[in-house]
Amino acid sequence: VSLLYRVMSQSDFKDVSCFGKLRSEDLEDLAVVVYECTDTVKGHVPDTEMEYTNLKKKLHFLQSGINSAGSRRYRLAAVGLGLLCVLLLTAITVLWIQFNHLTAERDQLQTSNTNLTAERDQLQTSNTNLNMKKYQEGWKYFSSSLYYISTEKKSWSESRQDCRDRGADLLIINSIEEQEFINKEFGSTEAWIGLTDAVTEGIWKWMDGSVLTTEFWWTGEPNDYGGDEDCVITGFHNARFGSSTWADYPCHHSEFWICEKGVTEL
Repeated sequence: VSLLYRVMSQSDFKDVSCFGKLRSEDLEDLAVVVYECTDTVKGHVPDTEMEYTNLKKKLHFLQSGINSAGSRRYRLAAVGLGLLCVLLLTAITVLWIQFNHLTAERDQLQTSNTNLTAERDQLQTSNTNLNMKKYQEGWKYFSSSLYYISTEKKSWSESRQDCRDRGADLLIINSIEEQEFINKEFGSTEAWIGLTDAVTEGIWKWMDGSVLTTEFWWTGEPNDYGGDEDCVITGFHNARFGSSTWADYPCHHSEFWICEKGVTEL
């Protein structure tokens, strides 16, 4: 714009009135005015041929300056767009690197978790084996449970307390296979098991609160003889089904007892 004003101040443009339209510093407005003035100058009759030639040169100079300024503007826009692309590419690269890093960390954590799980299982197995070895003396193993028979006699409640002190409870028999195991391992020894109807007469329940479903009573049992037989022994007679059978006894009698402990409780 300042260049145009300097050119306007020269005598060659004093009579070109179109330059009076120049009021803005906007490059596009400047271009419009210059091109309008070009048309005006073309209609202007110079005094001499040299004057006309000089006028054409100056207008050509102005047009070249405008075109150069426009080119610079587009170059700046192109440079800005290029920088933006570089920034976006850099951001994408950084995010990709971080993603790969996080993926690698995730895989490492999964591997570590798998290894720790395997180690935990090994430790649990070792712990179970050690505990089974610890309880080997006096305890028998059958179907995920350990069984212990006492070497002395006590009442039913005292026997149960002894089992609980050992981290177990009085025996619960759930199948004929378990009853046959008891008969095989402990013979016909009469021993307390965890069955009683002390709460409600005739309603037999195990120590875990479950109701009796599988039973191995001796003939005529239970009979609540004398109205005071609320606890149960196994090994009463070794006859029925080839297994030890049950009978109800007074709970204060002194008998051997059998404790049971699940392997998972070790």
